[in-house]
Amino acid sequence: MIRSALSAAGRALGRIAAHLSRGLRREDGTASMEFVIIVPVILTIFMSSFECGLLMTREILLEESVDMTMRELRLGHYPAVTNVLLKQEICSRTLIFPNCESNIKIQLDRIDTTTWAVPSTAIPCVNNNTPAEPVTTPNTGQENDMMLVRVCVSLPAMFPGMGLALSMTTDELGNYSLEAASAFVVEPS
Repeated sequence: MIRSALSAAGRALGRIAAHLSRGLRREDGTASMEFVIIVPVILTIFMSSFECGLLMTREILLEESVDMTMRELRLGHYPAVTNVLLKQEICSRTLIFPNCESNIKIQLDRIDTTTWAVPSTAIPCVNNNTPAEPVTTPNTGQENDMMLVRVCVSLPAMFPGMGLALSMTTDELGNYSLEAASAFVVEPS
């Protein structure tokens, strides 16, 4: 009786092993497994390349708009210069910056031409959790002064939880900062 029970158990195990080996040799469904493994990688690469393209476009637009605005400032085309005016002028030239005027900070510093000391502190950027900065009149310098303008814009990532956006330095709201700097000499009037 024990022998027959062992024999039946052996036959059952043999049938299970045969089913398993047939199941392992089957090839239907393998494409869906490859799809499940590969699609997240492809999507991450796609989203990272899109984010990289958007980041580079934003950086180029910021650099160009700061240069154009500073050219207008240096030539004296702005009768009364304020931070609000500079923000409006820079933001009007950057087309794809969401909430540009509330997310931009501009700093104008005079460079001492005897020591050529350039400010070494980091460019200040907008912190959206703090109250708005006071409206001040920037120091645009005197004739023949060398001026350094530094601009920082805080922008959200397009895909914040994927690819390139994961490796960018962000603030507490998940925004990354773009920075631009330019120097000019105040033209004599």
